[in-house]
Amino acid sequence: MHTILQPEGWARPVGYANGVEAQGRLIFVGGQIGWNGQCQFETDDFVGQVRQTLENVVAVVRAAGGEPHHITTMTWYFTDKKEYVENLKGIGQAYRDVIGKHFPAMAAVQVVALVEDRAKIEIQAHAVIPES
Repeated sequence: MHTILQPEGWARPVGYANGVEAQGRLIFVGGQIGWNGQCQFETDDFVGQVRQTLENVVAVVRAAGGEPHHITTMTWYFTDKKEYVENLKGIGQAYRDVIGKHFPAMAAVQVVALVEDRAKIEIQAHAVIPES
């Protein structure tokens, strides 16, 4: 079970939570990028890479027996803030398609570069799967 933490008097965030409380098995998802399971990029489109990256995060969580709603925090690293902001509608649609309407605690950061030259986005995540 997860509890969203919302300090009294704070404006409600859109698309993320300020904090999440959870108990269970901790799952740490290493930084995932927009390539497929064979480490091959299928697109250089920003939204397409976001979608693939989210699918990769969910695949790792599922490998531990979890589901997208078990994700408690995500950190997004992208190489171009302008490209990120200009694609918010498509990013939101990809997010809802893959994760649903579950919004964990999140941070988003522009970085100079990612290790893989074609990568435009990298997401690191943590999940907590409740004990049975």
